[in-house]
Order: sequence, then structure tokens, then C-alpha cells
Amino acid sequence: MDPEFRTRLTGWRRHLHAHPRVTLDEADTAAFVVARLRELGVEDIATGIGGHGVVATLHRGGGSNRSVGLRADMDALPIQEDNPDLPWASTRPGVMHACGHDGHTAALLGAARLLLEDPDWRGTIRLIFQPAEEGGGGARHMIADGLFRRFPMERIFGWHNWPGLPAGTIAVHDSAVMAAGARFELAFEGHAGHAALPHLTRDPMLALGHAIVALQSIIARNLDPLDAGVVSVTMAEAGEVSNQIGRRAVLRGTARWIRDETGALIESRIGEIARGIASAFGLAVSMEFRQGIRVTANSPAEREIAAAAAKGLAPLRRDLPPAMTGEDFSWFLAEVPGAFVWIGNGPAEGGRELHNPRYDFNDEILPVASGWLAAVAKRALAESA
Repeated sequence: MDPEFRTRLTGWRRHLHAHPRVTLDEADTAAFVVARLRELGVEDIATGIGGHGVVATLHRGGGSNRSVGLRADMDALPIQEDNPDLPWASTRPGVMHACGHDGHTAALLGAARLLLEDPDWRGTIRLIFQPAEEGGGGARHMIADGLFRRFPMERIFGWHNWPGLPAGTIAVHDSAVMAAGARFELAFEGHAGHAALPHLTRDPMLALGHAIVALQSIIARNLDPLDAGVVSVTMAEAGEVSNQIGRRAVLRGTARWIRDETGALIESRIGEIARGIASAFGLAVSMEFRQGIRVTANSPAEREIAAAAAKGLAPLRRDLPPAMTGEDFSWFLAEVPGAFVWIGNGPAEGGRELHNPRYDFNDEILPVASGWLAAVAKRALAESA
């Protein structure tokens, strides 16, 4: 990547960081992407795919009918940034790119430039700029809007920056990369009354406290220690005034797993524990368990293409275990074969981990990310042929 374009690409990334748009509100980001694609000379651009999704198509004939997709996510998070000395810090209160999707988007724009300038490929490349990755179901919305029917592709590839992995190092997993996950809610319903007369009430707050502790027994006592699973209670809502025992108490949280059987166990045990506690305290309880992501798992041929594309470009790791974080990209992998890699973002100390208010994407890895995306597309087209 030439120095002039690298500087330009860095500027685009920092603009996106300074002007983040939260999940389902990415219209401005999508417009920015379209404008930059047109600057680069891309003509075949479709917008409004599954919401604010953008799909740009690069096509070069020469007898090849092969196709491949490259994906980047665009949305930010509802987190208040804590980088006061950063010149490109978020200008939108309560919203920031705390997961590096600004860098993912910029890297795919960089790959478009590299591919447009490279005469050494034939076929069709789809550049997929996905909205609503952070819990908004963007991948499924794009699929439902005909992504793979309207823009056929034989394979799909994506990546995520990874704090704690040396900057620019590419990690390719043999199968599972990230976990499946669900969000759950338990709502305990009791009988409200005066806090000084607790015997006349049925207290959902007491059930809430017992549930927080009891839910931890699922991983500690129901799950095989050699298996992987997470149950985290992250929100609790109860009470209106200090001298009243309220009628309703709600717990919310997330569950993660690698094996489908583990997910079924976790869902079953959450329900059993909630019903048992509710019964013990004379309460009613309702439960919601909504799976939002599948296991992100590389398919065999595509993982080898992903690894081969890294050779000569960056250090390659093949020995890392999966993470219990999740990825909306998993829904794309349920439709077509593909692979998802990590690219090191550098040290994670000092709050530079994902979803931290002090996170910032490492611009130094943009050439590696763009280069890998371009290389994996070319190799996928050639391998297919």
C-alpha cells in the first residue's frame, strides 16, 4: 500500500471513529462508505440491504464465473468514550467505536483499492458492509433481504481486530473461532407492599438475589469442566422507593457456548432454577432466552485459503483457542462456506481491550488487514477455479 493512500485510509478510519453511529442508526456511515467507494471508482453499489447494508461488486471477466464475499461491520456501541486526548475521539455523546468496526470498514475500503489496481484476478468479488452487528441481527436481516440470492458468492471471509495479539499477526482457527450466544431475561412477579410489613408481601427482590447466585451453579456444577460455557448476569431492575417491597424484579444477562448441547443445557437449567426459586418464594416467573449468534466456525477448505493468504504478508498463528465472544458473521457462515480470522491489534493494557471506553483501533494494522482481504479474495477465486 503506497504511503499516500495509507494516510488517506487512516484519515477515513479516524473520521468514522469521530462520527460513530450506533446499531440500526448507520445511515451516515453507509453514506460515507458509498462516497468513498465512488471515489475509488467502484460503480456497482447496492444500498439499503437488510437495513443500512451496502454491497459493492467488483467484476472482472476473462472466463471465470467464480465469486467470493468479503465482509466488514459498520456499527458502533452505546458507550461513552474516555479518550479525552484523542484528536479523533467520538463527537457523539454516549456512542463510540469501542470494538474497531471503524477499522474493519476502512480496511475493506482499502482492499477495494488494492483489488481495483491489481490486474491479477478474474471473477466476482462482493464487498459487504454490514450494519447492526452488535446485537441488532444485521447479518440475518441482510440474508432475509436476499443477500446471497441477489449477490451470489461461493465463499465468504471476514476478520476482527484482536487486542492482546501482536499487531498485524493473523490468527486462523481450525474450526470454532467464537462462541454462540443468547440473551436471557427472568421476570419475577410478586405482591407489593410496605417494606415494614414484609409478611404481607411476596418479595421478588429476594428471588432476584437468590437467582443471581444460583445461576452460577450451571457452569460450576452442571457443565463438564472440559466443556466451555458462560452465564453472566449483567442487569438487575427492581424497586421504586426505599420503603416499598416492589411487585416485579427483572434479571438480564448473556449465555455463551461452543457446542449446541451446552447451549441446550444452559437454557434448560436457567428455566429450572428460575421456576424453582419462584415456587419457593410464592412468585410467578417468566423467561425469555433469545439466541442471537451461532458458533463462528471456519470450514476446512476456507481456513486453509485464509492461512495461505497470510503467508508472506504477516506472522501467522494456528494455535489459539476460540474466544467466548460472539460474532454476527456466524449467520453468513451458516449459508455459505467461509472463514473468519483475527488480526492482532497490539497490547490490550490500559483499557485497550474490546468494549472498553478507552479502546481505539490500531491504524498501523490497516495495510495488513486490507492486504489480507485482497489476498484471500484472489486466492479464493483461484482455488475455486
